[in-house]
Amino acid sequence: MEAVLKMATPWLILILEALVLLVVALLHVAYTTYAERKIIGHMQQRLGPNRVGPRGLLQPIADVVKLVAKEDIVPSGADKSLFYLAPFISLVAGATSLAVIPVWEKFALANVNVGLLVILAMSSLSSYGIILSGWASNSRYAFLGGLRASAQVISYEVAMALSLVGVMLMAGSMNLSEIVKAQVASPFKIYAIPQIIGFFVFMVSAIAETNRTPFDLPEAESELVAGYFVEYSGIRFGLFYLAEYFGMVVMSALAVTCFLGGWAGPFEIPGIPFFWFLVKLYALIFFYIWVRATLPRYRYDQLMGLGWKILIPLALLNIVITGLIKVLV
Repeated sequence: MEAVLKMATPWLILILEALVLLVVALLHVAYTTYAERKIIGHMQQRLGPNRVGPRGLLQPIADVVKLVAKEDIVPSGADKSLFYLAPFISLVAGATSLAVIPVWEKFALANVNVGLLVILAMSSLSSYGIILSGWASNSRYAFLGGLRASAQVISYEVAMALSLVGVMLMAGSMNLSEIVKAQVASPFKIYAIPQIIGFFVFMVSAIAETNRTPFDLPEAESELVAGYFVEYSGIRFGLFYLAEYFGMVVMSALAVTCFLGGWAGPFEIPGIPFFWFLVKLYALIFFYIWVRATLPRYRYDQLMGLGWKILIPLALLNIVITGLIKVLV
């Protein structure tokens, strides 16, 4: 019996850590929606949520209760199995990516040697939820939204992957913890300075990858009536909404890890090893919100042109420059 307990203990600890990480991530995602509404409200000279709880702090909980209580409607002509599955694919893919993010030096749920590839694979997988939801809904508007999403994600996934090649060359590893340590040991302390081109390409691609304004063409309300999830209601609609914000948090965390030095900061905060990681993460989430409040939506031809004609050539140029410096210096 003791031998069985000894074998089971590491798995129990891992499961407990995963649950804690998931709960913390869900709280961050929920209150990111609140922060976005408040920040954009102040930018547009209005109040934002302020009724539910002190200063509206309980608004995310009220939103969850409302979505759970709403009727779950399934179109009669829908492919029901895929219709049910699609939102879970998007959400699980986003949540799984958090497992390889090193929040501080001694904590990463899965400290794997190919952490970058895991996140790129999961972000690609999440697009299947969008595409399948458009197909399964048996709606022309949803189908067009799904087609737009597939073209957009393929385009910007290429640019995002290429933008990270320079980081891999400089760090000599795809392990995210090793990338942070390599940044700390470098003269710049963060890779956003020598990899300024890659950082720019990554941030633009991350906004497009998560279907955020000004690249939210798959759900463009003006011509697609909310796009790929137009036939979803209640909690299933909420899962898509949650997946979008999960993606925003994951992409911000990846940018912090690969370009901004991860958990490292100018000085240590005793007892809070993840302090600098959270500060940088919140700064990038604020950037996402700021962009949404500022820029108008692109046309679809502009969106594709930016990805293939500007971002991918810039990312390739960054790889060449980084490779030359690596060889010559």
